[in-house]
Amino acid sequence: MKRAAIIVLDGVGIGPAPDTAAYGDAGSDTLGNVARAVGGLRLPNLERLGLGWCRPIAGLAPGVSRSDPGRGPGAGPAAAYGIAFPQSQGKDSTTGHWEICGVLLERPFRTYPNGFPTSLLDEFAGRTGRGWLGNKAASGTAIIAELGEAHQRTGKWIVYTSADSVFQVAAHEETVPLAELYRACGIARDMLVGEHAVSRVIARPFTGTPGSYRRTAQRKDFSLEPVGTTLLDRLAAAGVPRVGIGKVDDLFAGRNIASEHTPTNGDAYRLIERALADTGTGFIFVNVIEFDQTWGHRNDVPGFHEGLKELDAWIPRLEDRVRGDDLIIITADHGNDPTTPSTDHSREAVPILALGPRVRPRALGERRSFADMGATVAEYFGVAPLAAGTSFLGEIRA
Repeated sequence: MKRAAIIVLDGVGIGPAPDTAAYGDAGSDTLGNVARAVGGLRLPNLERLGLGWCRPIAGLAPGVSRSDPGRGPGAGPAAAYGIAFPQSQGKDSTTGHWEICGVLLERPFRTYPNGFPTSLLDEFAGRTGRGWLGNKAASGTAIIAELGEAHQRTGKWIVYTSADSVFQVAAHEETVPLAELYRACGIARDMLVGEHAVSRVIARPFTGTPGSYRRTAQRKDFSLEPVGTTLLDRLAAAGVPRVGIGKVDDLFAGRNIASEHTPTNGDAYRLIERALADTGTGFIFVNVIEFDQTWGHRNDVPGFHEGLKELDAWIPRLEDRVRGDDLIIITADHGNDPTTPSTDHSREAVPILALGPRVRPRALGERRSFADMGATVAEYFGVAPLAAGTSFLGEIRA
């Protein structure tokens, strides 16, 4: 009975990719810059697995962990380790997760830094029965603070975007019922295809009063379906069970994956433990959201640092639940460097840590694509190869 998991730490990049500067992200290095900002990371469990071997990170010595001196001087890491570069065009969660699962984008999703065509928004208003406010690139918390009172007074949608390919619709839960907000976003998803295709339409409900509005956990994403055959499709065709944790179902438009959403990282870790306890065989696909949503986009370095320490403290609980032939891969989908002036994603390499009782600790080097991870899981389950990616399963099997 085989079990594999890919745990995606959303936004936890590990430094420049070859084309980082072309995306306007020169200097971005999420883990490296956070480490420097806090005077070095103290993450003994991630250090023991080999995070400091992936790329130099202040505070994480390559080799033996300070918390595990019994492994001896000069001991190598406990996991297989390396980095992967993005090959798809773009730097958002959908693009990153699709690439992990073997689908590469030749062109990035369209973005709207100056807002959407008014004709498109007028059609949206006509089809949903409500007008619109905003229509600009903005922080979600800032735009509800700016327009929330007008929205409640008029009932109009707050529509905004970001540097990513997203059409976001905010509405107060006491002004617009959640079901109506979700229905409107479904209409927008149907509209935003072809020339105006965006990666995701996002429902952004909020509550509170003027001056103290706050977004709720009822966010819902409406993604495009993947443009090619994914790892999830291959596994489904072969009858391999699939368990989703976090927003992974939204990123694949629900195609061959269902998921329980997790507002916090702690919720994700708890569900991973439950999945490993309850799943006899199958694939567990996880998005750990707060590094990106809560700390990266808000340039919250202390919060990001605390999140890393929370992750590190949880690693032994993960290891205690790994058994037999399990294959666990910890990685990311892009960067989101909280130390830079930008509040958006950054084009970065991602870490790879692969562990399990039969995983041989060794260097995986610099992988050409995130898709190498999906290709590895495909080979592990014996399903048909993906269109992209080179498996490293043979390199790590003990």
